[in-house]
Amino acid sequence: MEVTHVLHMNEGIGDASYANNSLVQQKVLTLTKPIREEAITKLYRKMIPESRLVIVDLGCSSGPNTFFVVSEVIKTVEKLCRELNHQSPEYQVFLNDLPGNDFNNIFRSLTSFKNRLSQEMVSGVGPCFLSGVPGSFYGRLFPSKSLHFVHASYSLQWLSQVPKGVENNKGNIYMASTSPSNVLKAYYQQFQKDFSFFLECRAKEVVEGGCMVLTYLGRRSGDPSSKEGCLIWELMAKALNDMASMGIIKEEEVDSFNIPQYTPSPSEVEREVVKEGSFSINRVEVSAVNWNAYDDDGWNKKTSEFSESEVASDGGYNVTKCMRAVAEPLLISHFGESIIEEVFRRYQEILTDRMTKEKTEFINVTLSVTRKA
Repeated sequence: MEVTHVLHMNEGIGDASYANNSLVQQKVLTLTKPIREEAITKLYRKMIPESRLVIVDLGCSSGPNTFFVVSEVIKTVEKLCRELNHQSPEYQVFLNDLPGNDFNNIFRSLTSFKNRLSQEMVSGVGPCFLSGVPGSFYGRLFPSKSLHFVHASYSLQWLSQVPKGVENNKGNIYMASTSPSNVLKAYYQQFQKDFSFFLECRAKEVVEGGCMVLTYLGRRSGDPSSKEGCLIWELMAKALNDMASMGIIKEEEVDSFNIPQYTPSPSEVEREVVKEGSFSINRVEVSAVNWNAYDDDGWNKKTSEFSESEVASDGGYNVTKCMRAVAEPLLISHFGESIIEEVFRRYQEILTDRMTKEKTEFINVTLSVTRKA
């Protein structure tokens, strides 16, 4: 699997598109907003003489979340400008993702984004210049010492490649409780290699005193095969294995399919930052969001309108759509398009059953760092 060629969210604005199924990611952005506000406030107060602020969103995808952080950062800076009686800076915004990302959808939304921002900032806003930057963030993307604020949310858990040496991960498509120890080690080592190189590249690109706020899909547990990071993929593996047992797909096709992802713990993220040495850690925080982003009150929610099974069934449908928007391109590249409807039908049944039995959450690890002098 050539990750840079096949890893992208579902395009367009259709029923299975990422644009229409990214509420979980939006809730994570809302949860982590205070950390970004703290970082950008400290940054702006340090760089007041600068007439330009360069903002980067890595793994921007497309849809309603694409401009969420950019808009938030600009509003925070404009508020500070009013408080301190300073002139607004010029904003240079770079939106980055892999080449397969739906950049056309982003470009079509630029005018409405700028108009909305102008309407919300009635006292005015500095000039804003936006560009799309296709390419992997596991490599250099920008000129040396050119970036002030770097953001990434739910993108850095994706690895640059499927780890080597995981051929014996039979019956699994990711790390799992039944994965051999060498598989867990291979995944961790790939994470270390990728994140270390990511930090090296950004260290060259971020100005002294510049900052990054990075949010991973991660885990609290020290066990990489814990359910916190792995259960969502274990249940998809079950759907695929069921299809293999019925001869719909081949068993060896399932055995050779592995997800290029690693959900790190806070200590694993911190360890790599300290080891690389270019950034000082300001904050590391852990948060959680329900698998079913529409369930605001938690999995035990009771209503007079719906039974528990009906709520769970609806939740299984919502989570399936969310995961389909993310995983469908990977599945098509390996198994072909003909199995997609069947695998997600089965996946929904499995998710619905599991969500009636236990609390299901995505764990988020958010890291705020500053480039050392």
